[in-house]
Amino acid sequence: MLSVRALAVTRSVRSGARGLSMARPLAAASALERDIAKIRNIGISAHIDSGKTTLTERVLFYTGRIKEMHEVRGKDEVGATMDSMELEREKGITIASAATYTTWKDHNINIIDTPGHVDFTIEVERALRVLDGAVLVLCSVGGVQSQTLTVDRQMKRYKVPCIGFVNKCDRPGANPARVTNQLRQKLRHNAAMVQLPIGLEDRMEGVVDLITNEAVYFQGQQGMQVVRTEIPANMSEEVAAKREELIGHLADVNEEIADLFLMGEEPSPEQLKQAIRDAVLARSFTPVFVGTALKNLGVQTLLDGVLEYLPAPNEVESYALDTNDAEKKVPINMGNSEAPFLGLAFKLEQGQFGQLTYLRTYQGVLRKGDFIYNARTDKKVKVPRLVRMHSASMEDVNEVHAGEICAMFGLDCSSGDTFTDGSTSLTMESMFVPNPVISLSIKPKNSTDLASFSKALNRFQRQDPTFRVHLDPESKETISAAWVNFILSWIVQTCNSWFACRMTPQIYKEIMEREYNCPTITGKPKVAFRETMTAPMKFDYIHKKQSGGAGQYGRVQGEIVPLDGDEAADVIFEDETVGQNIPKNFIPAIEKGFREACEKGPLTGSPIQGIKFILKDGNAHAVDSNDMAFTMAGIGAVRQAFQKGSPVVLQPIMQVEIVVPDEFQGTVIGGINKRRGTIMDSETSEGSTVIKAEVPLNDMFGYSSELRAQTQGKGEFAMEYTRHELVLPQVQKELMEEYEKSLKQ
Repeated sequence: MLSVRALAVTRSVRSGARGLSMARPLAAASALERDIAKIRNIGISAHIDSGKTTLTERVLFYTGRIKEMHEVRGKDEVGATMDSMELEREKGITIASAATYTTWKDHNINIIDTPGHVDFTIEVERALRVLDGAVLVLCSVGGVQSQTLTVDRQMKRYKVPCIGFVNKCDRPGANPARVTNQLRQKLRHNAAMVQLPIGLEDRMEGVVDLITNEAVYFQGQQGMQVVRTEIPANMSEEVAAKREELIGHLADVNEEIADLFLMGEEPSPEQLKQAIRDAVLARSFTPVFVGTALKNLGVQTLLDGVLEYLPAPNEVESYALDTNDAEKKVPINMGNSEAPFLGLAFKLEQGQFGQLTYLRTYQGVLRKGDFIYNARTDKKVKVPRLVRMHSASMEDVNEVHAGEICAMFGLDCSSGDTFTDGSTSLTMESMFVPNPVISLSIKPKNSTDLASFSKALNRFQRQDPTFRVHLDPESKETISAAWVNFILSWIVQTCNSWFACRMTPQIYKEIMEREYNCPTITGKPKVAFRETMTAPMKFDYIHKKQSGGAGQYGRVQGEIVPLDGDEAADVIFEDETVGQNIPKNFIPAIEKGFREACEKGPLTGSPIQGIKFILKDGNAHAVDSNDMAFTMAGIGAVRQAFQKGSPVVLQPIMQVEIVVPDEFQGTVIGGINKRRGTIMDSETSEGSTVIKAEVPLNDMFGYSSELRAQTQGKGEFAMEYTRHELVLPQVQKELMEEYEKSLKQ
């Protein structure tokens, strides 16, 4: 234990006093822009209501970015800085990710505050795609929850290093140690606490730094005075045990710490910090900080942790794809300002001055007035204005360097486009977007609003990377599908168009009404069923048509086989023909016919998935064979084989997590069983039961009202798409009858 000493460090951001952990004034920010080692691009992510936006508000205040702190939901008629939308302040949730930047200890920090609600997970996806590190915020009572699992998977997908922050330690029932254990057990993190709370619930006073063996108190007005002193005597045993636990977890991933641990020697604070940093960058260790943002405890030490443990842009392995070399991965050189410019447009917004494009720069320098090229369209565009975003406000800049995040106006592009200076063939990898599983129709309430409604649809289609549009060959409707990992995403219908969106019906309806003065009417949700074959089937199909003059002729022979495993959601075409019975120039037409046939199955009109079309032989006519003939032959072959291959209907299965008080556990489980659900696990802790189940999405409509009734309004649930699987025979029969009836109408 350290000798008695007090290192009082008073941060006076407004007065400009200098201390050990004082924030640097923003006026000096321009000098930092060229030092890539002093840049941090971080996201703040978590389950809904874990305190992300409140934490970001405190970060901005303590770093001098804002002069006053405001609360979520706008109780003071102002609202949190990062919730700039009126709807966000009214609902008390983050809907769209917001970007800002600030400085701390001579480091420039770009922050993206992401939504925690399940319906806006695509916002987290697009943020993590361009970030170098993240702060995973966990509620000290709720711990690892359903959306925490989703965020963790996204971080792993993009290999984003993270540190943990157990927030809300002032809440009744707070238990940071239990939350840390959940990180290890549920998320498989090698996690350990680097801080201990001094008191919990309403008795929390500060934290203990396990690395330096110091107590840290946050005193004065709004916790601005950070005082380090000796740890409380009654915590010495707990601190010693937790510090040994921290060293043990580090010893598993760091040889130097392992040697000291085996020899019984105490590592120095500098050795521990370096070991933690190395392990965080390698994603083999997660340090856990504690505090309560609402009560202004632990935020400054978390900021220190961001600088000490999360990577600078040049410490992250980033790759681009070379379009001239079969999309070979090419390492990005962020440290070379002379390298060709490379940037990724990861988000679009419609602002008051037009389309606002958020850009992450990966290589080179971008200056106001430069000409850059869209790698997707090869169009040359001029950069008329460069800004750095602070929520809804912006500040003009003349140039940005590799590793920074900026925004531009006046660019004709879509979300996910890569921009270069025209001297390179590199392009960035796109982000992951899951397939749709549900849709919902909507149309304008008044026919006079069609123009406004269409304008809104065009805007959201342009700025959202999740839209997928195609033309229905029978109804001639334009079908558009978007990301929907959850039940509450929906699809919009107007005139002959379908439009899908990532937001909840209520949120989207309100945005349409407020921003476009366009009230809407929603229809019945529609589940994304799929069809597949369960048995292999050979085909020998001849398309023959004579109508005077040159006709059509195409014969295809082969086999269609079902797929399983990772390929179960795909359709695959394979050419195994030998010789010239079918000229090679007709093979693409056969594949086109196969894929067209898979767009609408014969049972319910749903897309076909999980099959492989193996073309083995066929025949062509010297005069009558053409692309159209072989396209029709491909379509006919699928229809011929599919009907005989024991076709079945697949339905989306949702992973559902329900949190209810113990006394309602039996009733809720009974309700899940009635909905054809399978209980996978249940866990009881401190008066609450967490029930995990798998339930067909088609059986989950109306569950929110049912759960409220079963639990007196005390239960909550979240769900996530997991896979498609077979429907029950009676359900398949009902779906087929419903489809046949719709065809006769």
